Amino acid sequence: MLQKLYDWVDERVDITPLWRDIADHEVPEHVNPAHHFSAFVYCFGGLTFFITVIQVLSGMFLTMYYVPDIENAWKSVKYLQMQVAYGQIVRGMHHWGASLVIVMMFLHTLRVFFQGAYKKPRELNWVVGVLIFFVMLGLGFTGYLLPWDNKAFFATQVGLQIAEQTPLIGTELKTLLAGDPKIIGAQTLTRFFAIHVFFLPAALFGLMGAHFVMIRKQGISGPL
Repeated sequence: MLQKLYDWVDERVDITPLWRDIADHEVPEHVNPAHHFSAFVYCFGGLTFFITVIQVLSGMFLTMYYVPDIENAWKSVKYLQMQVAYGQIVRGMHHWGASLVIVMMFLHTLRVFFQGAYKKPRELNWVVGVLIFFVMLGLGFTGYLLPWDNKAFFATQVGLQIAEQTPLIGTELKTLLAGDPKIIGAQTLTRFFAIHVFFLPAALFGLMGAHFVMIRKQGISGPL
């Protein structure tokens, strides 16, 4: 049945050359754990991508129940945890995954740095990777406020005060994020939700696409 479906699609859009090109791509010997014990350090990038996929899927599920409104935000989170089947598990995956993805990205960045994989011809890929790191930090920061509890409120207040200390554009940056330069309220929650769900994911997908294209062109870097 699946073969017939595949043949039907392949006859119309010719997908075989695409996946064969991906499947036939050779993996360097130094990233094969069967040959080199140290090859595990090359797994951090893949693990980061895997956790990112989990974050996207779990986040899509959470947005089906979340209400970005100061009157209903916490109520919707509580309903998700208490009433929705497997809601507590999915929210837990998203919550802990937000920390784990940063850890994996940090380890991946360390591997790239100490093995000199940021050098020619991979300088641009290093810059893109650093930008991805900052986008991930932004996702963590904006997502922290969304449950709208005391911990999230005061942590965001501290974060906005730090943003306000940015030279030249600090006040404007805080106003852009919070909506109101004086209080954290309904506009802040709405803006954080929009940034977390729309703006930063769009930037993340674009940067990751560029990252993968360059990895494909340049190959996986080798050890020093």
